[in-house]
Amino acid sequence: MKPGYIILSLLAAASLYAVAAESVEKLAEPWLLAGETPKSYQIGIDRSQTISGKGGKFIRYVSGEGNSWGTLMQMVSADQYRNKRVRFQARIKTKDVDSWAGLWMRVDTSSRNEMPFYNSEDKPITGTTDWQLRSVVLDVPANANSIAFGVIDGGKGQVWLDDLKLEVVGNDVPVDKMKQGRQLPTAPSL
Repeated sequence: MKPGYIILSLLAAASLYAVAAESVEKLAEPWLLAGETPKSYQIGIDRSQTISGKGGKFIRYVSGEGNSWGTLMQMVSADQYRNKRVRFQARIKTKDVDSWAGLWMRVDTSSRNEMPFYNSEDKPITGTTDWQLRSVVLDVPANANSIAFGVIDGGKGQVWLDDLKLEVVGNDVPVDKMKQGRQLPTAPSL
């Protein structure tokens, strides 16, 4: 190959890389990265992956052992949601998720025993999927302090969120409940 063609090829590749890099932006507060190993993940806005036109928020695995999880999340005050049923809804898309992904929501209260929580583990998204509508619905008790919500990326892969809503819904919308673990015996086996 002639040197001129090599230089043109390198310039074209560099231009494509620059265009791709421009489509990903840093995510502003109140969004944050958390989880079991947050340093294994990266969050941001990807303008090339959107259905709303605003750009998809994303979390993606970048390094580590790949056997834990990270979350793209935020928290809001529960003041306007107390004694109401709330739905966190978003469109979600995945690429190469090898464990599972899903929406989650938690209502923080003054009593740790009464904190409503649901993480979609019983409705996992795996592999590579196109945009799909998902939601989590919880009741917000009178003693609620805050509401935390987001998306989990378990293991390796990337998850995008777009067209997000946090809204009050009627009591006709069912509440999501975590599956019960193994039932404990009522008497010991001696």
